[in-house]
Amino acid sequence: MSQANVEIVKRLTDAFNRRDIDVLAELATPDIEWVPVFAARVEGDPYRGRAGIEAFLREVGETWEEFRPVPEEFRDAGERVLGLGRLETRGRSSGVPVLSPWAGIFDFRDGRISRIRTFLDHDEALRAAALAELDG
Repeated sequence: MSQANVEIVKRLTDAFNRRDIDVLAELATPDIEWVPVFAARVEGDPYRGRAGIEAFLREVGETWEEFRPVPEEFRDAGERVLGLGRLETRGRSSGVPVLSPWAGIFDFRDGRISRIRTFLDHDEALRAAALAELDG
């Protein structure tokens, strides 16, 4: 496993949880494609580039009082890292806390994250990571 890539994913997750756009942009390629689980299920369009990350963070803040991915395990998948853990959320209007499974596939290019796909099902993420390996 590329320990350097795992460390980058850990830094990115920490920056996301602090809503630090500058660190997020530093760790990502300028053309990053981010496919959050909720966006993928609603519209299907990924967020792209720094402007996309900013839009996603803004939308998260408008919808959620708390929205925090907590990866607990990392797996090597070639030029990508698979993170498995949980998502801790609290609805802004309901105040209801929700804990769910969470997974993220982080693709790398030139030492930076070029694509992020997230899932609320570990098995679904594992299947997606395996398919991505087949596609090369």
